[in-house]
Amino acid sequence: MNRAARGRLGGLALAGVLAVLGTAAIPPAAVGVVPGPAAPLADAGAPQAAGFSFRGPMVQGGVAIGTAPRGTTLLTLDGAAVPLARDGRFIIGFDRDAGPAATLVARLGTGAEIRRPLAVAPRAWDISRLKTLPKYPVPRPEFERVRPAELAQINAARSMQSDSQGWGQVFLWPVVGRISTLFGSQRIYAGEPGAYHSGIDIARPTGTPVLAPADGVVTLATAKPFTLEGNLLMIDHGMGLNSAFMHLARIDVKVGAQVRRGQPIGTVGMTGRATGPHLHWGMKWRDARIDPLLVAGPMPVAE
Repeated sequence: MNRAARGRLGGLALAGVLAVLGTAAIPPAAVGVVPGPAAPLADAGAPQAAGFSFRGPMVQGGVAIGTAPRGTTLLTLDGAAVPLARDGRFIIGFDRDAGPAATLVARLGTGAEIRRPLAVAPRAWDISRLKTLPKYPVPRPEFERVRPAELAQINAARSMQSDSQGWGQVFLWPVVGRISTLFGSQRIYAGEPGAYHSGIDIARPTGTPVLAPADGVVTLATAKPFTLEGNLLMIDHGMGLNSAFMHLARIDVKVGAQVRRGQPIGTVGMTGRATGPHLHWGMKWRDARIDPLLVAGPMPVAE
């Protein structure tokens, strides 16, 4: 299967994806291609005269692209302003632990408001219960010394906003391979929850090229490995949507560079806290952590 075919399979196929993700534990081999073409995330239709239109899953960890009613001058999601593209499109996302309901409000130029209640579907997560292991190892003094500066760089990168239009594209998988850890999986240590897995891990050999899943602007390219993330690359896709690629062996782009969908940006590695070579791909819309599997669609079958 060539890259073009992979791209066509990379759009959202909601029914197929939810069928795959509907159980609590999913073996990596169960993640495969859903037959038939997938609907592209970007196709939200023309501005609606009297209401909203949407494409994408209203589900925990999901994103949806919508089109606001014609004449909308201000759009809010649960009271927070949502930017609008010139054609009336917008993107919204729902955190892994999002509640069951949200509300979109479009304020028109006439002063009227159109309210749209949204039902956010729950997900079943892969939860492991370890009754005897402690939640955290004792942190080393060196980690405590350097970690605040690393987090400051990550937070600064996430706060950068570009005018990239990548958010509206059909996303590619940055690498094609076996999914070793799913988004949202979590361990419970002696009854105390640990942090859930904030992205998706794809096992590939060191040196495998990593491609930009969509257009964007590089907001962070670490000069040396971070303690946890290793060599970390972050890309802003516009409208609050960004990607983070961790444990890279090499980063091939610089901060401020505009990257294009399918462009090589680095290589798979095992830098930072990693037990084997793999790519960790994390996504966020604003503060909401997003499941890349719901953005790029089912993993294509490797050639």
